[in-house]
Amino acid sequence: MGKNTLNNAASASSGNSKAGILRNPYLRYIIFGVVICLLPLLAKSGIMPSSFLVNLGGVIIYSVVALGLNLLLGYSGLISLGTAGFMGMGAYISGYLTESVELPFLLALFIAIIVAAVIGILVGFVSLRVAGIYLAIATLCVSEILRKTFEELDQFTNGFSGLTASYPSFFGHTLSREATFILLTVILVLIMMLTHNLVNGQMGRALHAMRGSEVAAQAMGINLLKYRLTVFAIATAYAALGGALYMHFIKFSYPSTWIMMLSLNILAVVVIGGLRSIYGTVIGALIVFAVPDLILKRIPVIGKIDGIAYIFTGVLIILVIMFYPNGVVGIGRDIKRLFGRGKTKNEKKEGADHV
Repeated sequence: MGKNTLNNAASASSGNSKAGILRNPYLRYIIFGVVICLLPLLAKSGIMPSSFLVNLGGVIIYSVVALGLNLLLGYSGLISLGTAGFMGMGAYISGYLTESVELPFLLALFIAIIVAAVIGILVGFVSLRVAGIYLAIATLCVSEILRKTFEELDQFTNGFSGLTASYPSFFGHTLSREATFILLTVILVLIMMLTHNLVNGQMGRALHAMRGSEVAAQAMGINLLKYRLTVFAIATAYAALGGALYMHFIKFSYPSTWIMMLSLNILAVVVIGGLRSIYGTVIGALIVFAVPDLILKRIPVIGKIDGIAYIFTGVLIILVIMFYPNGVVGIGRDIKRLFGRGKTKNEKKEGADHV
């Protein structure tokens, strides 16, 4: 009996140590990234169609962008409908600098992010004067101005004909599509870690206080100007980063890509996935940008009717708002809670039998 007790204690200790390791959020992000990096192997082996890789690469890109919007909307309570414009700006700056000026990919990426962050700071100043729907309209106007610039500034953007680019190059070696997909995954994991640090640090607490009550936040000594400018700069930098990655993975950019509908879809990603949830944002991007193309369009009846697959997004938003206002990530919590209750009941029953 004593031996069994020792064995049970040892197994319990081993289980607790494993659980402790998996409780580390950074390790979970890395494991998540490693799993995604295995997808190109499935495409090469023929288990998964290679076209799926392009769709899933888009999901990764939009996840990066939506994390910035989630930081802005979910944590600080500020809304923006200018996401598509900032994505387009990052795409065109990166594409022009790498193809026409022949700058290295990383340098072009850095310049695109810095330019977007500066414009984001200017938009942050606007947010001090307007809020709510007026701020959404103001950011939408900025996006439309950028889109019109993409159309008219054809010496840099090639106008309506679109701008093309190639896969990223490092030290004279151009990556393949599969290697670029892995690069996207690495960047997504890094952005998830950065966002985790931001929301769980001093900035996250300040943004949370701002979202609750700006008056109370100011009374606690929180500098609204500082944090508003910072969060707008970060959100636009994420959007520009996503746009640059889009440019070098999809390899082309048209002004018609960066329209209001894209901004609304990214907003839908945040709402469906879950406000203030990092993994929920990725799940939301998968639902909005991959499910219609990879699943719904392949269903015999639905797939033959043009546009009906995209009605799915609107219906899903309504259902999520009605039953899961905190996003579909709440479904996982409910399932875990359900299994947790079942486990507790079994443990109680085993304890009673043992007695």
